[in-house]
Amino acid sequence: MAGSVVRRSAETRIPSAPNPVALWGLALAGVGAAGVSFALALTNDHVREPGLQATLVVWMTLPYIFGGLIAWWRRPESGFGLLMIAAGFTIFLSSLGWATAAIPHTIGQAFDLLPAALFIHLSIAYPSGRLDRSFERALVVAAYTTAFGLELIGMLLGGFGPDNLLGVADEPGAAEFLLRFQLVALSAFALAAIGILAIRRRAEGRPLRRSRSLLIDSFALGLVMIALLFMTAAFDAGGFETIRRLTFLVLGLAPVAFLSGLLDARLARSSVGELLVKLRADPAPTELRNALARALRDPSLSLAYWLPQFGCYADLDGRPMQLSVQNGKRATTVINREGAQVAALLHDSSLSDEPELLQSVTAVAGIALENGRLHAELRARLDELQGSRVRVIEAEQKERQRLERNLHDGAQQRLIALSLELGVLEERPEADPYVRARLDQARQQIAVSLEELRDVAHGIHPAVVSGHGLAVALEQLTATAAVPVRLTVSLESRLPERLEVAAYYVVSESLANVGKHAQASSASVDVQRANGQVFVEIRDDGVGGADTERGSGLRGLADRIEALGGQLRVWTPLGGGTRVRAEVPCV
Repeated sequence: MAGSVVRRSAETRIPSAPNPVALWGLALAGVGAAGVSFALALTNDHVREPGLQATLVVWMTLPYIFGGLIAWWRRPESGFGLLMIAAGFTIFLSSLGWATAAIPHTIGQAFDLLPAALFIHLSIAYPSGRLDRSFERALVVAAYTTAFGLELIGMLLGGFGPDNLLGVADEPGAAEFLLRFQLVALSAFALAAIGILAIRRRAEGRPLRRSRSLLIDSFALGLVMIALLFMTAAFDAGGFETIRRLTFLVLGLAPVAFLSGLLDARLARSSVGELLVKLRADPAPTELRNALARALRDPSLSLAYWLPQFGCYADLDGRPMQLSVQNGKRATTVINREGAQVAALLHDSSLSDEPELLQSVTAVAGIALENGRLHAELRARLDELQGSRVRVIEAEQKERQRLERNLHDGAQQRLIALSLELGVLEERPEADPYVRARLDQARQQIAVSLEELRDVAHGIHPAVVSGHGLAVALEQLTATAAVPVRLTVSLESRLPERLEVAAYYVVSESLANVGKHAQASSASVDVQRANGQVFVEIRDDGVGGADTERGSGLRGLADRIEALGGQLRVWTPLGGGTRVRAEVPCV
């Protein structure tokens, strides 16, 4: 979706922020609920170590309520905050089971197992608060039905003692069996939720932001403890009380991890000032990306620059890229400056929960991103120029091949046929001696012209390279050089033809210069392939001091080599001979 920005339509209803009065009312109600739970635990004679138990229930109640209030305030469109609030108050309602009065005790018993179902719901609904798959919805409905619906049936059967006001029958055995079934079923549901989290982890990878990873891990650990606790209770295994306390402790970690993530975001917003200081130094594009990643606390952050001349987004090196969001793990924030697109941030989707941080960072980085966009556009133009040079060289090479083939198949063949025809005429017995002499002279001229034409054709395109490879072509070339040449070719296989032709021209031009200007007694040619590069080096023992700026020979060779992504270097000290070295990538 390069070049496009997804916007909410005018008809889409954006949930309004919750009323501050409602937030404060729920916060006070949460404090009151935690206080009641604390008092009930301390005053109940049947609670072991009431101080510890009271502390653990407050440890679970308040973080869920306050974490949910903050989440609801920050993202009212998400149902996750409301789920957390519901979990906190449900924990309070379940603690009413410690009351000695019949009515609160009955209420508390009815809600006794419901916090486990809510935790299962929370763990698989994070971060949107929604259940997107039918299996997830079925799992949560089954958990609520088991935890609350079957609990009411058990109470109707007369289970849970004399203070149960809902008892209409006297079937304690059936109620006991039903309770064990509830515990086993909720254990299975918790394990299924763990499986859902594991499948998501495998499909999406580990969360990119540390705070989000910590929260998901705390969910998984809480589900493990719920399954262990309920299985222990269902089969009357030992250590139930210790496991229950550990479970309460672990379940309180999830909202704490959530709140720590919010604190991390607050600290990140305070680091925007540090980002501003760094941006004043006009950092390079790579340093800019790293600075933004640190400010947003997202090591996975990547930048895409909008290039209007090309109508697409590009990375730091000017290569085109698509903005895509996969599996909800990545999100895109488009950055505009003065009404025009400049860049886009590709980041962890959890940053969408922190719009203030994103707005602050993008506002501060606007000018630097504009500079980065210009850099990416320059790189893109250079890549386009490089591609154009390659296409020009390839077109020239194809045209040279065509001309060489036409000369070989056309003019050369006709000259050969004409020479043979003249030879036939010359051998006729009735031919005049003068005519024979002129025919012989014409045949010699044709032979000279044919040789010159072959040289021209060979100069246009060395057909021997295409037909037999670089090694054979260089053997022929060095055999006719003006000075003795030591040839070394270390190639395990043939190179792409455009590389072989370029290497051939480098050697041909260099040996021609040796014969014309170097006053050398010998030369060497070395060709080898190593580490994804082809190296071509020509040395001579001549006078050196060659002028590499004049003439088009070496400059044309340099253009050809650079078009292939390589470089041509020349060393020519006075009295020290000349060394020409070409390095071309070959992968």
